[in-house]
Amino acid sequence: MSAPPKFSIIVPVFNSRDSLRELFSDIREVFDRMNSTFEVIFVDDCSRDDSWEVISTLKSEYQDVIKGIRLSKNFGQHNATFCGMTFARGELILTIDDDLQVPPGEIPKLIEVREETGCDLVYGLYHRKKHSGIRNAGSKSLKSGAKALHGSPGEGSSFRLIQSDLVKQVLQHRQNFIFLDEIFHWYTDDIRFVEVTHLPRKYKQSGYSFGKLVKLLANLVLYYTMLPLKFLVYGGFLVSLITFIIGLQFIIKKLVYDVPLGYTSLIVAVLFSTSIILFSLGVLGEYLSRIYQIHNRKPPYSIKKVI
Repeated sequence: MSAPPKFSIIVPVFNSRDSLRELFSDIREVFDRMNSTFEVIFVDDCSRDDSWEVISTLKSEYQDVIKGIRLSKNFGQHNATFCGMTFARGELILTIDDDLQVPPGEIPKLIEVREETGCDLVYGLYHRKKHSGIRNAGSKSLKSGAKALHGSPGEGSSFRLIQSDLVKQVLQHRQNFIFLDEIFHWYTDDIRFVEVTHLPRKYKQSGYSFGKLVKLLANLVLYYTMLPLKFLVYGGFLVSLITFIIGLQFIIKKLVYDVPLGYTSLIVAVLFSTSIILFSLGVLGEYLSRIYQIHNRKPPYSIKKVI
């Protein structure tokens, strides 16, 4: 086996046949200019176009610097990136999207910050994202939610430079839902940010709709926080207190003013308490389903082919 390269570049791929060759050419140009060794790991997340054929062709042309991994089904961007990390041999690992919205020419900015600070993780941040308004709103909601729920920086992107030691720690996680930015925050606070260029989408539509981002936030809350359970505890206490006060008022009215309680107050109390119970059972059911998935060892990814 050849000596490990200095850099491993992981590219999660989904329906990107038009951009892959240009992306690789730009990456190669950057590292040739830096006179540094590198490898590019393309992880095809079960694309529906000819992305795998393009990766195979690139592999045949550049045997020494390209590795192609094809997943057996679509697992999502974070899981595909996580898969690529298991194959990375470099001292430093870069992750970059397949759509060329972040040009590979921005890579030296991450490297420069890493060399100046010796930090564990560098994120490339976008001054202004060239996404649709709905996509930007969803992305902002996701980051704001992560910041509020976890105390994380609330910033980040899929354009990252990561120290290999941090990647080794991250690879210990084998649950089926992977959210890399949250896991990174578990292991280090030595994180830096640098502003990079974000270009309009050149070839394909985004795979992240607003609905998918909302679903991602919901999974993030259920897999990585205890917030819903805490809500049940404190919310249940608050509801119990309010219900007790209301019930006390009815009792006082009955004893002092001899006011008939009637069926209305009884029905309202029953429906209100029942709705709270059903909501609580729903939250508990969501946690139990995810606990079942974890104990059932549902894999974060499944590989169909490696070239």
